[in-house]
This record gives sequence, structure tokens and C-alpha cells, in this order.
Amino acid sequence: MTAPEGRGIAGHESSSFRILHVSTGNVCRSPITERLTRHALSDRLGDPRGGGLIVESAGTWGHEGAPMEANAELVLADFGADSSGFVGRELLDEHVIRADLVLTATRDHRAQVISMGHSAGLRTFTLKEFTRLVRAIDPATLPDPLGEGVVERARALVRAAAALRGWLLAPSVEADEVNDPYGAPITFFRSIGEEINTALDPVVTAMTGVPARR
Repeated sequence: MTAPEGRGIAGHESSSFRILHVSTGNVCRSPITERLTRHALSDRLGDPRGGGLIVESAGTWGHEGAPMEANAELVLADFGADSSGFVGRELLDEHVIRADLVLTATRDHRAQVISMGHSAGLRTFTLKEFTRLVRAIDPATLPDPLGEGVVERARALVRAAAALRGWLLAPSVEADEVNDPYGAPITFFRSIGEEINTALDPVVTAMTGVPARR
């Protein structure tokens, strides 16, 4: 089975870096994370294409072909992010194979991705885990985005985070989790959206070398 056309899956290029966000149904958390990441990259880089960083999402029990939840769309609108054209999909081997970085909502999702094989262990993290590791990395040790480029900087960031994983542990079991808002009221969706956006901010800053505009 192949992925739906138009999601950036057809062809892996060395000039690009693929970020795959994974949750359960691919209708709440991972669509929010995907579109907030795209929005942040476009804002930082001034390039709607993300400067070679391709962002997509899938679900371990993905609702193939489904739209994102209406409350997820409202959350994205709060941040000025685009929700249009989203189509849910089930996580496939090819998504993991072609991803340079996999960011999951929970530790269970991370375990499921890693269990698929494809040497995914060194490039798969929960979102909050990756944020914690990125905060500990000196940006001066990463390639200059204006020189070697954002793609090479992103690759170096993943390698550095993987090297730190065994040394910088989570303060609690729940610290690396993003809870599922499926079926919850908009207030809970908004709290999850804020949680995701807060976790993404240092990641996008580290990848691009450009801080958020305040």
C-alpha cells in the first residue's frame, strides 16, 4: 500500500529532511503538530516550503483519508496555522524508512515506530523528549544554517540528541507524553495545542537558528 499522493512521500532526496509526527488516529495530536511545525518553519525561514524541511504525519491506528478533528482545526486557527487539505493516514513502513526524524506524541507511539525496524531507534523520539534533549545542545556546535544549510543543521541536531538520550533522562514518566484530546472539549484541545507549540518552539529554533518573533 502506498501513501496518498501530495503528502511529500514520493522520493527521498539528500537535499531534504523529513520530519514525521506520529500519534494514534492522525486526526488530533499529530495533525496539530504537523501544521504548527510547518507554520513555525515558514515564519522563521520566510519560505512556505520550509527550506528543505518536509513535515508530515501519520497514525499508528490512523483513520485513512479522514479529516482532522474540528477542534484541532480551531486550535490551528488560534495560532494562525493552515489546516486546509489535511488527510489522515495510517503509519506505513515507507513513512518510517523515509523519515529523518520521527517525533511521537507518547512513549508507546515511539516504541511502536521503533518496533517497525528500519534502524528507526536513533531518529525516533517523543516530541517532549526531543525538546528536552535539544535544550541541552549548544547551538554553536551545529552547522551554520546560512553556510551548510538548514538540512545539514537538522541532521546534526538529531545526531546530537541521540547521543544525549542515555544521559539526560525525563524527570518523570509523564514528562515525555502529550495526552490525547480526542472527544474532549475545545478547552482541553487548546491546552494540548499550547503544550505542543511550547515543545516545538526550541526545536524549530535549534533547527533553523532563528528564534521566534515575540
